[in-house]
Amino acid sequence: MNHVIEDPAGPAPVDGARSLTERAGPLLLIAAVVFAVDQVSKAAIRGWLAVGEHWPADFELIRFGHVENEGAAFGILQGAGPLLVVTTAVAIVLIAITMLRADTYPRPYLYALALILGGAVGNLTDRLARGAVTDFIDPTHYPSFNIADSAIVIGVAAILVLTIFDSSNDEEPEPEAASEPHAE
Repeated sequence: MNHVIEDPAGPAPVDGARSLTERAGPLLLIAAVVFAVDQVSKAAIRGWLAVGEHWPADFELIRFGHVENEGAAFGILQGAGPLLVVTTAVAIVLIAITMLRADTYPRPYLYALALILGGAVGNLTDRLARGAVTDFIDPTHYPSFNIADSAIVIGVAAILVLTIFDSSNDEEPEPEAASEPHAE
């Protein structure tokens, strides 16, 4: 007599059929950590330094400073708040959709997108709540930036490096065409 023993937990998932939590959970955790560190650091700076104040004041390499940036990176697009809100929101939606389809992309790309997502949400939160993004890392001869900006730049740089060095995109060399037939 043959008895079928069923697993009480149900059938094991087929490879690639992981749940949404298993696929996107770690990515959302990375984005959430970036967002949290960004928001806590900006709140600390706003509570510590007045707008325009720097610490240490006389240091010329890198210092903390409180800057409220109403534009985009490097202070460009000043006064373009609504455009920046819309473009950031669209980018967030596109990244989220990509992350929901996590099984169709290599994990390193998705980790880079998670960094970008956390940074974008962090800066969008500032823009919606305050009308400007708080920047505080101040290399004295370079525009100020924040944790969200850093995460975005690292994510974009990682995607570029991964794309450049991705061997799966290399095409197979075509076989050399036979030169003139040999006469015998």
